[in-house]
Amino acid sequence: MPKSLSLLAAVAMCSLTGCVQGEASDTPRSGNPVLGGWYADPEGAVFAGRFWIFPTFSARYDRQVFLDAFSSPDLVHWTKHGRILDTTAVAWADSAMWAPATVEKDGRYWLFFAANDIQSDDATGGIGVAVADRPEGPYEDWLGRPLVDAFHNGAQPIDQFVFRDGDTWWLYYGGWRHANVARLNDDFSGFLPFDDGTTFREITPEGYVEGPFMLERGGRYYFMWSEGGWTGDDYRVAYAVADSPLGPFERIGTLLEQDPSIATGAGHHSVIQVPGTDEYYIVYHRRPIPNEGRDHRVTCIDRLVFNDDGTVRPVVMTVEGVAARSIE
Repeated sequence: MPKSLSLLAAVAMCSLTGCVQGEASDTPRSGNPVLGGWYADPEGAVFAGRFWIFPTFSARYDRQVFLDAFSSPDLVHWTKHGRILDTTAVAWADSAMWAPATVEKDGRYWLFFAANDIQSDDATGGIGVAVADRPEGPYEDWLGRPLVDAFHNGAQPIDQFVFRDGDTWWLYYGGWRHANVARLNDDFSGFLPFDDGTTFREITPEGYVEGPFMLERGGRYYFMWSEGGWTGDDYRVAYAVADSPLGPFERIGTLLEQDPSIATGAGHHSVIQVPGTDEYYIVYHRRPIPNEGRDHRVTCIDRLVFNDDGTVRPVVMTVEGVAARSIE
């Protein structure tokens, strides 16, 4: 093949696989899905010099009674840490344990999770907190009760995400097309009220369904969420931008959606930022084709790129995944 055509072919391939300038063609890649088995709602993080993914075990709710974690030095080679938390360690939880969100504070690791998929305030369940001395656990229930156990502003207490902004820790959560934010107290046992005396503030943007995520970049706050139905092909991720972690948030557009040539139902994501860099990776679940079951969801990683004007470039889903990347 002539050199010019070889170059064009390489450029075309990189547009599909997410290559970056200076990346060798033989660089090891993660492949997608990046985890073996059915996993969804992945929370990405960086702890102790390693990349981490905390996903939902994707199964019927009566089997969805534990959480696994995965760690990697390079985004390519992943180690499974099984059953870091299960319902035997949480007296008030019996099923539907999902969407973990894990943060490090004061030398310990705090895992926020939803359980029991409550449908009303009369049911037992909601959002809980567990704690461990290592990111791989084992975790133990912190409160002996849910942190959020009722519907506030119409938001089902599920799909929690914890965001640190300076010295403030915010809890974003909510299903049933309503999103709330609340300010966590110092030991994560409860909340600090807003100046008006309220605890839970609704921040629902247009199109919101569930799966909130917050990212700060360059002094601006990127609020992201999932739209559509989680069992459908149209599940997708949209985002808004604001000057405050409290909004107001006005929907800008979709950043991740199905590609029928690769997968459908792409959603419920998180974002990993490589420490000290402006380099980002989106971790999300999608439905392989053909999809033969409601809970057949797999966890994948692709690049998340910002345009010069601060908008987010639509994510290109790949089969190849991302190139090996260590934390320097």
